[in-house]
Amino acid sequence: MSDIEIAHKAEMKPIIGLAQEKFGIPAEHLDPYGHYKTKISLEYIDSLSNQTDGKLILVTAISPTPAGEGKTTTSVGLGDAMNRIGKKTIMCLREPSLGPCFGIKGGAAGGGYSQVVPMEDINLHFTGDFHAIGVAHNLLSAMIDNHITHGNTLDIDSRRIQWKRVVDMNDRALREITVGQGGPANGYLREDGFDIVVASEIMAILCLATSRADLKERLGRIVIGYKTDKVTPIYARDLKAQGAMAALLKDAIKPNLVQTLENNIAIIHGGPFANIAHGCNTVTATKTALKLADYVVTEAGFGADLGAEKFIDIKCRMSGLKPSAAVLVATARALKFHGGVAKEDLNQENLSALEEGFVNLERHLHNITNHYGLPCVVCINHFTFDTDAEIALLKGKCEALGVKCVVSKHWAEGGAGAKQLAQEVINIVDNREPGFSYVYDENLSLWDKIEAIATKLYGAASISASAKVKNQIADWETEYGKFPVCIAKTQMSFSTDPSAKGAPSGHIIEIREVRLANGAGFIVAVAGNMMTMPGLPKVPAAERIDILDDGTITGLF
Repeated sequence: MSDIEIAHKAEMKPIIGLAQEKFGIPAEHLDPYGHYKTKISLEYIDSLSNQTDGKLILVTAISPTPAGEGKTTTSVGLGDAMNRIGKKTIMCLREPSLGPCFGIKGGAAGGGYSQVVPMEDINLHFTGDFHAIGVAHNLLSAMIDNHITHGNTLDIDSRRIQWKRVVDMNDRALREITVGQGGPANGYLREDGFDIVVASEIMAILCLATSRADLKERLGRIVIGYKTDKVTPIYARDLKAQGAMAALLKDAIKPNLVQTLENNIAIIHGGPFANIAHGCNTVTATKTALKLADYVVTEAGFGADLGAEKFIDIKCRMSGLKPSAAVLVATARALKFHGGVAKEDLNQENLSALEEGFVNLERHLHNITNHYGLPCVVCINHFTFDTDAEIALLKGKCEALGVKCVVSKHWAEGGAGAKQLAQEVINIVDNREPGFSYVYDENLSLWDKIEAIATKLYGAASISASAKVKNQIADWETEYGKFPVCIAKTQMSFSTDPSAKGAPSGHIIEIREVRLANGAGFIVAVAGNMMTMPGLPKVPAAERIDILDDGTITGLF
């Protein structure tokens, strides 16, 4: 059966009763969206402050390929397995964006028998959080243009506005646009553009904010552009926009509770992409789960060079979170792809390609253990086409590196297929204090922080940038020098060339552009040709998605 067919057969329990049964959450603190989705009140979350924190487990992956790695699927399967062996566990995941759902990647609710449900609701609109983020973002855009139209008392330089518009869809035609056409009644003519919602600074702010007050303060700090003197920043609070923006996010700030196919609680909240943003679910969701459960399984987007690095250097640095261990997800198919096998041939045994592609896993593992300072378990997400010889090769190579390697069959068997993985993780986290290492010190210069990530994690020889970008970084050093950096880079490779598979070394990471995310509290460095507004593929997933007369959604994977 397809993922959505499996999801349709799920025996879901009413979420209010399940939350009470599993964690004793009072019904009055749950705001249901139908029978199977609910938000949890911030007041109840605040009441948990004196509870002891559970152990935090990070699930990450090798560099993604068209063959898929199954990071979310593994997160769900691991969480279900831990609950099966008597460990009180919650999974903390990101919300899917409509862009990849209708594009090439598909949904992001897990797969096979390791899914969160209701799958189609989670993938399509969910509780409206992304809509609220998009509207809050575009309200600020409208207020900027409105202010200039009505006299521009703030002296905003219309040529130096930094705040684009957003939409939650892959639409390359909106990357560069012109607004204000049609004469003075429609405002003024200027160049503009759209990013996807997951790249919005407001998404990052929501994911890092710790309270309504913190959310509003961060929104007010957003730098939308500069005065005509070219140096004085204009903040969202100068436009008196932060209050209305926070009002639009009054429900979006509350975490969402759903369940797995095995009726275990999962919190799904926030969803920045890791290739163009910081790639982690909300701090509020993760901290709430740690107060409720003894163990929390969370994921960070794409490979360990992107999502895991940003989890460590941005999310943990800002929030005080301390992970206990990491799980590195890989598939034999994906490693063969890194070894040069074409996608259509990945189901055939190829030990030489598997060995060649293993260097990708090896570098990610080195980064996790040496640069992030986390003990790691390698999870081979099992496919039915995997051969005994391929599995033996992977286990042998991992053993030679001194790391545990577990073949997990959660996709086919649910939590029952991930029990060994769960036990290996428990053996680690129950026998060490939580802790990790940052990739760089916050006192390094912004340039040196970018270079540290590129050379330590990506295997680059150095970084480069135009004089304009270098000058911009230098200008920000005095006021924003303590900020972490968020590198927007292709997820397909350690380099900026998505076709460079395996573990390329000695390349140059070109920083094409830098953006100040003052409300979020980091600097975005755009590397290579990375776009913050993706496009649809030649044959988008939207072509296969449909709805039947009885309301059943089909074709969503």
